[in-house]
Amino acid sequence: MHYLLRKQVVLFTVLVLLGFTSQAQFTQRYRPFHDDLPYYFGLTLGYNSSYLHTTKSSRFLQSDSVMSVEAGASGGIAMGLLATLKLNDRFELRANPQLIIGGSKYLSYRMNLTKPGEPSFQKQILPATLVSVPIQVKFNSDRIGNFRTYMLGGIKFDTDLSSNSSLRNVEDIIKLKPGDFGLEAGIGFNFYLPFVTVSPEIKISYGLSNIHQRDPNLKYSNVLEKIQSRMIVFSIHLED
Repeated sequence: MHYLLRKQVVLFTVLVLLGFTSQAQFTQRYRPFHDDLPYYFGLTLGYNSSYLHTTKSSRFLQSDSVMSVEAGASGGIAMGLLATLKLNDRFELRANPQLIIGGSKYLSYRMNLTKPGEPSFQKQILPATLVSVPIQVKFNSDRIGNFRTYMLGGIKFDTDLSSNSSLRNVEDIIKLKPGDFGLEAGIGFNFYLPFVTVSPEIKISYGLSNIHQRDPNLKYSNVLEKIQSRMIVFSIHLED
């Protein structure tokens, strides 16, 4: 996971530096009064890498069937709307509701004692289609020509439309709750073009809720106490 994060950060930085170099070749200042707008809107396209952070329960050490549990990551795409409200010359309040498609998470179990014909390796795939509503505060730097950088932080509320928490009479399936709450932080860059502002951005999302609907009677569920969401998001905003 750390290798994936480093790779994405390096790629993101290279792209931004290339964009900044190309911007420095222009002397014309585009849309000089954009920052004076009291509010503005936009669209968001994004890619995310999501995974699960697990906390094992006391039953894990007592279990004679589950040897290990590992969480895996996968990618998904996001589409959303953007609304930004100016607070002052430095700070802005932003809402960025999104539909996140894909990004299935999974848990890999290595078993010790298995029934005849049962594999020693089990993989629980947990598909996800999220409606995410981040609310963030942006801190803007000074604008240099047609370039500006910003930092952001805030909270998010997620609803998983494909949650399996309502399934009944299904054995040995991990169930996740549909609602989640978390914190977000990131950095982004504004590139002012003649008719639009293009803003590449990278952020880390840190879920605080325990989304595990634990069932003490199921061997795949009772060895885990908590499951929390984690996400790395790369977005491109097209702002009015």
